[in-house]
Amino acid sequence: MRRKQPFALVTAASFTSIGLLLATPLWAWDGMVEKQRFEIESFTTQGGETIPNVAVGWEAYGELNEARDNAILITHFFSGTSHAAGRYEAEGEATGYWDAIIGPGKPLDTDEYYIISSDTLVNLGANDPNVITTGPASLNPDTGEPWGMDFPVVTIRDFVEVQRALLESQGIESLHAVMGASMGALQAIEWASAYPERVERLIPVIGGGVADPWLLATLSAWAAPIRLDAHWNEGDYYDGEPPTDGLKEALKLVTLNANHWQWANEAFNRDWADDARDPAQDITARYAIEQTLDDIAAARAALSDANHLLYLVRANQTFMAGYGDSLEAGLAAIEAPTLMLYSENDLVFAPEGVRRTAELIEADGTEVTLETLEGSRGHLDGVVAIEQASDTLRAFLE
Repeated sequence: MRRKQPFALVTAASFTSIGLLLATPLWAWDGMVEKQRFEIESFTTQGGETIPNVAVGWEAYGELNEARDNAILITHFFSGTSHAAGRYEAEGEATGYWDAIIGPGKPLDTDEYYIISSDTLVNLGANDPNVITTGPASLNPDTGEPWGMDFPVVTIRDFVEVQRALLESQGIESLHAVMGASMGALQAIEWASAYPERVERLIPVIGGGVADPWLLATLSAWAAPIRLDAHWNEGDYYDGEPPTDGLKEALKLVTLNANHWQWANEAFNRDWADDARDPAQDITARYAIEQTLDDIAAARAALSDANHLLYLVRANQTFMAGYGDSLEAGLAAIEAPTLMLYSENDLVFAPEGVRRTAELIEADGTEVTLETLEGSRGHLDGVVAIEQASDTLRAFLE
């Protein structure tokens, strides 16, 4: 092991505009992106349940070449979306979470690669106008009402299968690479385990091969505030008041756990939220970090759905590469050269678990490179500090 420190519609049955995606040598991506819609008439989960009328959103950057062999799939994190790069408005700012590495001349070079990403099933941002997903908040066509907790349990493998259908609708049978952060790393690993003949390179970022007991408990803690909110009503709240308070508290925990104490100490010290109100004198006064976490959670909750968070929690909890009898077998199935990027300060995915994943992938001779990301954000360094791995990524993708 090497170490270093409005919507367009596409259906599974047809992809009528495939010719528009074929590369031309003079074309260059200008940073504009359009959210597009992919539909599957009927999808069967790994648990054997059928979900009719599945729809997810997707984005692409760059051009698919004539051989259709230059595709890189980006799989998103727990609270993320398919918006990995670019901007939606001509005069707007680039808002993709990996703009630092995706674009013309960047490591994931849109002049060379066709980079595609899709919203997962049960995407957290069910109320985000830039997200298309299918989950508990979606209408059940059999009842005309939101699915709620009747929606089938879905897994990371189910996310992969929807992505596979999307790629096949575009004539893509192999991937130059699959890369994702956090929950996206789980999807990337599952891609390489389930379809080793289709994945040429694997890049899991801040994630490992299994949801270990620490992650199981962390995810359970994220779900608890929603279940304790009286408005949750066992998931049946779509005709009434949603469990907004519980969702806010859940998202506050997500934000806190995804960061690191070093970030908190450096950014906030023990500052008060209001300079005129001393928490030692006023029981209702707040510290700055408390107020900041609450503000972030409130903004995220406005675009999110509580039941979707619960389903994402379960999808992550059930993850083990290969979904077979052993982690060793699931990771041994991976044949693609692998680059694992991780943080030693990660409070979500234990660094030891990432290193163990690398060892198991490498055990049968698969090439693995393990590189650390430096920074004060812990788990989030895999998103906000990814640019430091630019040279490594560029070389690995060549």
